[in-house]
Amino acid sequence: MLTIHRDTATSFRQSAANAALPDQVIWMDLLDPTQEEIEFVEARAKIRVPSRDALSEIEASSRLAKEGDHLYLSTSVIGHAAIDHAELSPAGFVLGKDLLVTIRYAPLPTFDAVVELLKKDDTIGSSIGVFTALLEAIVDRGADVLEHLGTAIDEVSKSVFGGNISSLKDPSKSTATMHKTLSRVGALGDRLSKARDVLLGVGRLAAYSGDVCHEWLPPEFRDRLAAVSKDVVSLSDYETHLSDKIQFLLDAVLGYITIEQNDIFKVLTIASVVGVPPTLLAGIWGMNFKNMPELSWTWGYPLSLGAIVLSAVLPLIWFRRKGWF
Repeated sequence: MLTIHRDTATSFRQSAANAALPDQVIWMDLLDPTQEEIEFVEARAKIRVPSRDALSEIEASSRLAKEGDHLYLSTSVIGHAAIDHAELSPAGFVLGKDLLVTIRYAPLPTFDAVVELLKKDDTIGSSIGVFTALLEAIVDRGADVLEHLGTAIDEVSKSVFGGNISSLKDPSKSTATMHKTLSRVGALGDRLSKARDVLLGVGRLAAYSGDVCHEWLPPEFRDRLAAVSKDVVSLSDYETHLSDKIQFLLDAVLGYITIEQNDIFKVLTIASVVGVPPTLLAGIWGMNFKNMPELSWTWGYPLSLGAIVLSAVLPLIWFRRKGWF
């Protein structure tokens, strides 16, 4: 889908293919474009529209480039409206002095917010203004994601250290709880890494465009791009803090699992040790020798049973006094 913003020329789409763009057109937004829409934008804007594969490249030379009077920029953005199910999606920006062309393949709340802002705020009525507003919206979205993740991490931390997830009486429930907690910690870490990718990408875009477009960049937008870079730095520091908490929680949960495994092995060890003396006595009295004094005892059988029971109970008492269980 192709959306043209600030297009007041009613016959623009019906004009000749090589016609110049009206002065009012400052932003052409391509959402999962068709080949016809790509060719239309390339012919009217006199630019090259990068493919999805090109936008997904991770090397800096592919994400930050200048061709003629246009900047070809790309980064990953959070593409799902729900933060809990956020996914990364590539987004491209072809920035010129008079026109911005964006290419994306998923509906993005940040772009929708800038569209509404464009209707109300005349100060961003230029290609660089829209570009700056998009970067600011992406940073705001990233800040919201980090705040949401921070709250979720605090909840997991309370459940891990406040609720003592490994102290449940039912081992099966304890195992299920720790498995669920470990999965949640992993999911939070995955979303946090996606937020970090977005912030790093936006930081590069803001710094690169501010340096390369310095000659025709209005002072107010130069300051706003610098503010975006500073916001990215501060959010990156906060993301590092959250990443450390995620790692700490991961280590804590794994530590609980290790402790529970040690408790299980302790029980098995005690059970095996307790069973040794009775087995020894039963083995002695079960030998088939002709001359065994115990065979002629009147109370030999109950005494042997009592000795076997006592040999099992005494180790348990000793282990209990040692505090092993």
